[in-house]
Amino acid sequence: MAYSIALVCLGNICRSPIAHVVLEDRLARAGLDDRVAVASSGTGGWHESEPMDRRAAAVLRDAGYDPSRHRARTFSTDWYAEHDLLLAMDHSNLADMVDQAPTVAEQARARLFREFDPLAAEGDDEVPDPWYGGTDGFRDVLAMIERTTDELVARLPELMRA
Repeated sequence: MAYSIALVCLGNICRSPIAHVVLEDRLARAGLDDRVAVASSGTGGWHESEPMDRRAAAVLRDAGYDPSRHRARTFSTDWYAEHDLLLAMDHSNLADMVDQAPTVAEQARARLFREFDPLAAEGDDEVPDPWYGGTDGFRDVLAMIERTTDELVARLPELMRA
Protein backbone atom coordinates (compact mmCIF):
# COMPACT_ATOMS: atom_id res chain seq x y z
CA MET A 1 0.00 0.00 0.00
CA ALA A 2 1.24 3.47 -0.80
CA TYR A 3 -0.61 5.28 2.00
CA SER A 4 -2.02 4.26 5.37
CA ILE A 5 -4.63 5.91 7.59
CA ALA A 6 -5.21 5.09 11.25
CA LEU A 7 -8.45 5.98 13.02
CA VAL A 8 -8.26 6.25 16.80
CA CYS A 9 -10.79 6.56 19.62
CA LEU A 10 -10.76 5.51 23.27
CA GLY A 11 -11.60 1.79 23.28
CA ASN A 12 -11.77 0.95 19.55
CA ILE A 13 -15.26 -0.50 19.84
CA CYS A 14 -17.52 2.40 18.72
CA ARG A 15 -16.28 5.47 16.86
CA SER A 16 -13.03 4.37 15.24
CA PRO A 17 -14.41 1.00 14.07
CA ILE A 18 -17.41 2.75 12.50
CA ALA A 19 -15.02 5.14 10.76
CA HIS A 20 -12.80 2.21 9.71
CA VAL A 21 -15.68 0.33 8.05
CA VAL A 22 -17.04 3.47 6.36
CA LEU A 23 -13.62 4.60 5.11
CA GLU A 24 -12.86 1.18 3.62
CA ASP A 25 -16.23 1.30 1.85
CA ARG A 26 -15.61 4.80 0.47
CA LEU A 27 -12.09 3.91 -0.67
CA ALA A 28 -13.43 0.90 -2.58
CA ARG A 29 -16.10 3.05 -4.23
CA ALA A 30 -13.43 5.59 -5.21
CA GLY A 31 -11.14 2.89 -6.58
CA LEU A 32 -8.47 3.71 -4.01
CA ASP A 33 -8.67 0.57 -1.89
CA ASP A 34 -5.57 -0.86 -3.56
CA ARG A 35 -3.53 2.26 -2.70
CA VAL A 36 -4.80 3.21 0.78
CA ALA A 37 -4.81 0.95 3.84
CA VAL A 38 -7.00 1.59 6.88
CA ALA A 39 -6.59 0.51 10.49
CA SER A 40 -8.21 1.52 13.75
CA SER A 41 -7.27 1.38 17.40
CA GLY A 42 -8.05 2.77 20.83
CA THR A 43 -5.81 4.68 23.19
CA GLY A 44 -7.01 2.40 26.00
CA GLY A 45 -6.52 -1.36 25.90
CA TRP A 46 -9.58 -2.53 27.82
CA HIS A 47 -11.27 -4.10 24.79
CA GLU A 48 -8.23 -5.61 23.03
CA SER A 49 -9.35 -8.31 20.53
CA GLU A 50 -13.07 -7.77 21.20
CA PRO A 51 -15.60 -7.15 18.42
CA MET A 52 -17.11 -3.69 18.09
CA ASP A 53 -19.95 -2.64 20.35
CA ARG A 54 -23.16 -4.44 19.34
CA ARG A 55 -24.99 -1.12 18.90
CA ALA A 56 -22.27 0.22 16.58
CA ALA A 57 -22.36 -3.02 14.58
CA ALA A 58 -26.17 -2.90 14.34
CA VAL A 59 -26.17 0.69 13.06
CA LEU A 60 -23.56 -0.23 10.45
CA ARG A 61 -25.48 -3.34 9.36
CA ASP A 62 -28.71 -1.36 9.13
CA ALA A 63 -26.92 1.10 6.81
CA GLY A 64 -25.63 -1.70 4.57
CA TYR A 65 -22.08 -2.07 5.89
CA ASP A 66 -20.32 -5.23 7.14
CA PRO A 67 -19.00 -4.77 10.70
CA SER A 68 -18.08 -8.42 11.25
CA ARG A 69 -14.30 -8.32 10.70
CA HIS A 70 -13.44 -5.81 13.45
CA ARG A 71 -11.35 -6.73 16.48
CA ALA A 72 -10.21 -4.01 18.87
CA ARG A 73 -6.56 -3.02 18.91
CA THR A 74 -4.56 -0.68 21.13
CA PHE A 75 -2.70 2.37 19.84
CA SER A 76 1.03 2.47 20.48
CA THR A 77 4.09 4.39 19.36
CA ASP A 78 4.53 1.81 16.59
CA TRP A 79 1.47 3.20 14.83
CA TYR A 80 3.56 6.21 13.76
CA ALA A 81 5.89 3.93 11.80
CA GLU A 82 2.98 2.05 10.24
CA HIS A 83 0.65 4.91 9.21
CA ASP A 84 0.97 8.15 7.27
CA LEU A 85 -2.07 9.91 8.75
CA LEU A 86 -3.40 9.29 12.26
CA LEU A 87 -6.89 10.65 12.94
CA ALA A 88 -8.27 11.00 16.47
CA MET A 89 -11.98 11.11 17.24
CA ASP A 90 -11.61 13.69 20.02
CA HIS A 91 -9.11 16.00 21.71
CA SER A 92 -8.37 13.58 24.54
CA ASN A 93 -7.46 10.80 22.08
CA LEU A 94 -5.35 13.28 20.10
CA ALA A 95 -3.46 14.33 23.23
CA ASP A 96 -2.77 10.67 24.10
CA MET A 97 -1.53 10.03 20.56
CA VAL A 98 0.70 13.10 20.52
CA ASP A 99 2.18 12.04 23.87
CA GLN A 100 3.26 8.77 22.22
CA ALA A 101 4.80 10.35 19.12
CA PRO A 102 8.41 9.21 18.75
CA THR A 103 9.49 12.70 17.66
CA VAL A 104 8.10 16.21 17.71
CA ALA A 105 8.03 16.20 13.90
CA GLU A 106 5.79 13.12 13.85
CA GLN A 107 3.24 14.75 16.17
CA ALA A 108 1.92 16.71 13.16
CA ARG A 109 0.74 13.46 11.54
CA ALA A 110 -1.81 13.08 14.36
CA ARG A 111 -4.88 15.19 13.65
CA LEU A 112 -8.57 15.34 14.48
CA PHE A 113 -10.80 13.25 12.22
CA ARG A 114 -13.35 16.05 11.96
CA GLU A 115 -10.79 18.39 10.42
CA PHE A 116 -12.27 16.94 7.25
CA ASP A 117 -15.92 17.48 8.24
CA PRO A 118 -17.46 20.30 6.18
CA LEU A 119 -19.89 20.97 9.06
CA ALA A 120 -17.32 21.06 11.85
CA ALA A 121 -16.83 24.36 13.65
CA GLU A 122 -14.69 25.69 16.45
CA GLY A 123 -15.90 24.00 19.61
CA ASP A 124 -17.70 21.33 17.53
CA ASP A 125 -14.81 19.35 16.10
CA GLU A 126 -15.04 16.02 17.93
CA VAL A 127 -16.91 12.83 17.16
CA PRO A 128 -18.98 12.38 20.33
CA ASP A 129 -18.69 9.07 22.15
CA PRO A 130 -22.08 7.30 21.83
CA TRP A 131 -21.19 4.61 24.39
CA TYR A 132 -23.46 5.86 27.19
CA GLY A 133 -26.38 6.81 24.97
CA GLY A 134 -28.93 5.03 22.85
CA THR A 135 -29.21 4.02 19.23
CA ASP A 136 -29.82 7.60 18.06
CA GLY A 137 -26.33 8.58 19.24
CA PHE A 138 -24.80 5.81 17.14
CA ARG A 139 -26.85 6.89 14.11
CA ASP A 140 -25.72 10.49 14.59
CA VAL A 141 -22.09 9.37 14.81
CA LEU A 142 -22.48 7.30 11.64
CA ALA A 143 -23.90 10.28 9.72
CA MET A 144 -21.06 12.50 10.97
CA ILE A 145 -18.48 9.89 10.01
CA GLU A 146 -19.98 9.35 6.56
CA ARG A 147 -19.87 13.02 5.59
CA THR A 148 -16.39 13.46 7.09
CA THR A 149 -15.13 10.37 5.29
CA ASP A 150 -16.53 11.60 1.98
CA GLU A 151 -14.49 14.80 2.33
CA LEU A 152 -11.41 12.89 3.50
CA VAL A 153 -11.54 10.65 0.43
CA ALA A 154 -12.01 13.68 -1.83
CA ARG A 155 -8.87 15.24 -0.32
CA LEU A 156 -6.74 12.08 -0.38
CA PRO A 157 -4.90 12.92 -3.60
CA GLU A 158 -3.51 16.10 -1.99
CA LEU A 159 -2.76 14.30 1.29
CA MET A 160 -0.92 11.50 -0.47
CA ARG A 161 1.31 14.02 -2.28
CA ALA A 162 2.27 15.84 0.91
